[in-house]
Amino acid sequence: MIRLSFQFKKLRLVGIGVLGLLVAVVISLGPRVLPAPATTETPNIPTSSQSEPARDPLVAGRTYYHTGKFAAAIEQWQIAVQQAAQQGNLPRQIMGWNGIASAQQALNNWEQAQQSIETSRTLLDNASQTEPVLWAQTLNTQASLLLNHGGQAQMALDLWQEAETYYLQAGDTAGALGARINQTQALQTLGFYRRAKDQLQTITQHLNTLPDSQLKIKALRSLGQTLQLIGSPRDSYNMLAQSLDVARNLEAQTELSSIFLSIGKLAAKVDSPQKALEYFQAAEDAALTPLDQLQARLDKLSIYVDLEDTADISQLTIQIQNQLTTLPASRTTIYSAVNLAHNLSRLPLDRQPLSAHQVNQLLTNGVRAAKAIKDQRAEAYALYQLGQLYLQTQQSNDALNLTQASLALAESIQSADIISQSAWQLGQIFEQQGELQSSIDAYTKAVNALQSLRGDLLAINQDIQFSYREQVEPVYRDLISRLLVEGSQVSLEKARMVLEDLQVAELDNFFQEACIDIESSSVDQIDPNATIVYAIILDDRLAVIYSQPGQLLTTYETEIEYAQLETTLRSFLANLHPSTDRQDQLRYAQTLYNWLIRPAEEAGRLQPDQTLVFVLDGLLRNLPMSALHDGQQYLIEKYAVALSPGLQLLPASTLNNQDTKAIVAGISQARGRFSALPAVKEEVINISKLFSSSQLLDQQFTRQALRQSLTDRQVNILHLASHGQFSSDFSQTFFLTWDGAININELSELLKRRDADRSQAIDLLTLSACETAAGDDQASLGLAGLAVRSGARSTLATLWSVKDEVAKQLMIDVYKNIGQVGMTKAEALRQAQLNLIKSEDFADPFFWAAYVLIGNWL
Repeated sequence: MIRLSFQFKKLRLVGIGVLGLLVAVVISLGPRVLPAPATTETPNIPTSSQSEPARDPLVAGRTYYHTGKFAAAIEQWQIAVQQAAQQGNLPRQIMGWNGIASAQQALNNWEQAQQSIETSRTLLDNASQTEPVLWAQTLNTQASLLLNHGGQAQMALDLWQEAETYYLQAGDTAGALGARINQTQALQTLGFYRRAKDQLQTITQHLNTLPDSQLKIKALRSLGQTLQLIGSPRDSYNMLAQSLDVARNLEAQTELSSIFLSIGKLAAKVDSPQKALEYFQAAEDAALTPLDQLQARLDKLSIYVDLEDTADISQLTIQIQNQLTTLPASRTTIYSAVNLAHNLSRLPLDRQPLSAHQVNQLLTNGVRAAKAIKDQRAEAYALYQLGQLYLQTQQSNDALNLTQASLALAESIQSADIISQSAWQLGQIFEQQGELQSSIDAYTKAVNALQSLRGDLLAINQDIQFSYREQVEPVYRDLISRLLVEGSQVSLEKARMVLEDLQVAELDNFFQEACIDIESSSVDQIDPNATIVYAIILDDRLAVIYSQPGQLLTTYETEIEYAQLETTLRSFLANLHPSTDRQDQLRYAQTLYNWLIRPAEEAGRLQPDQTLVFVLDGLLRNLPMSALHDGQQYLIEKYAVALSPGLQLLPASTLNNQDTKAIVAGISQARGRFSALPAVKEEVINISKLFSSSQLLDQQFTRQALRQSLTDRQVNILHLASHGQFSSDFSQTFFLTWDGAININELSELLKRRDADRSQAIDLLTLSACETAAGDDQASLGLAGLAVRSGARSTLATLWSVKDEVAKQLMIDVYKNIGQVGMTKAEALRQAQLNLIKSEDFADPFFWAAYVLIGNWL
């Protein structure tokens, strides 16, 4: 028996598949909720005793739908609708149209899906009397369409709430439960994370009162997957474990495989590959259908490829290949063939278990099968992967033709995810052929497709293994690289904007949703005296774009392989400690200065004491720019420094103590595993004296007290002197209150009402005792994410843990400086850092360089 246990660390979750779990009408998962055809019978629908299921087109349609044969399902439901219309059987007509709408959604035929559901609504509206469950099913399908394609989360939420009411009227507990779980997806999309989590907790409490049943198994599994999506991996695991316990108690063998698969996917993200393999093996052992067995094997293969386990890869590949040749054609088998080919493409040529000819045959069969079942989406995916195979075998003309065919097909069905990949691949082909403008055009089309997807990236079918690191981020970088090669002002401006789009995409991936929707001035329009320094890491070079209002963009590139660049960046960070050799520290600091700053100085672009605003990329985000060194001085001694996520920012005026009201909170005593911070008490008391303020210290600093204090609309500074952490997993980015941790989403919701009125947004959020998670290269995303999600105009925080006494001294100086008329926040921080540089005890960058200002620097 497999023991269920996880070590939760370095969490980074991705979405579960779009089809989700089926309970009655629907319990579906992922930001895009795809409804299953209704399974609830009404008194007017013939039962199996009245009509053989195999001959009933409603039943046949459901069978085809669940096996991925959507075109065949539509044909059967169209027959059902025609027969029902002739018989005057309204319920069967409505159920048929609902099924057609669901299948059309699966095929990306959004307009036809909308027409089908509108037909269903018209039939209901014109009927003199209808069963409540028919209204519920129709509203459920319409809500999923609105959330999936229309992005109308509020309307979807309203419809799911209405559907829940109808399900309850019909006595359909399963349908009502599914509608409630779906509501949490809409709530999350709207940004109501606490409400979503509260509702899921209420559902959990209700499920715990129910006797064990098939419904409880599926509902718990669906609930677990939904909790994973909203950033609660521990709660997700608990729900999945409960689902497994119930399934075992009931000896529900049909459910075990899918539960093990769900737990295995979670384990692959939050625990270890070995633990994930155990669950995937359990899923394979428990599988009762060939498709369940196939899915478990594919998931195992992905892990083996990650581990470069050649022996197991070969054996498993042959098993999967044999299955694919015997299973009937469906979307699932076609996607599985693409999945297999994609995994094998990640292996070196000398470790391939199948020949190129065998993979070619596999994908060619997939294309034929997709044509046979009239699944254009599956056909486009198979063509794309086949084109990639020809590209890898250096048959560029065939690769070009196949990729263009995939792109044309994807565009015809408006399938943005396939468009992004096919256009990207087309750009790579053009780049290899030396066609610069054609490659730029193709890469641009790919980026535009990704921009149109944003939060929906998480809902792309997991069978295709759509990875941000492998299939999203590189698209932006390839476009930026080509634009920089082109080099015109138009191309440089476009490269700058694409870099900002990449910053947004990274935060979307961090939050597992489209998290940013800000309309205001851009960074280089806020301060006419600032210089924006955009730095981007490419495979073969480090590129810097300098932007100043009213001047042409300029760029400077350092040719350096990524491995060497990474070594330099890590060495610089490792040497930022008083115990290291100062000459080594300065050598790395000067190297980075020469790469990022000196070209602009030598070109006469920089003026003394002006503000430099850095939009950084990758590992550069973990480094303190203020500690760069020109051989004589640190950067902070010459310029004020700020960071920006490259986003649109709120305009802000400088602060002074006449119009400032603050909440100053902190914890000085030890709490659990968090050590005491004795100087916090003095820090809180002294800062509170500088402004009109509310003071929350130790036991007074609770969640509720903070929430209550923030109802004061005059508050524009929030200072939090408490332990906290920035992590690449947003659920592990938090700060501590007396009664527990508050994560990014909870902070966002605390400040959400203020964000509705831009004039009431927090002007400065300070976290004076936080640090980035150890060993986490992407931890700085947590800092940027908190800065953005909080809604604060500016965020002051630390990249690493700083000595308690130093933090107190610097923070008090910062706020004293802010109180001076006309001093910007960036300059206030700079002057406080200069005071430490001048001191005898804290002159080393380790003590003062950790502090960074993110967002608006005025």
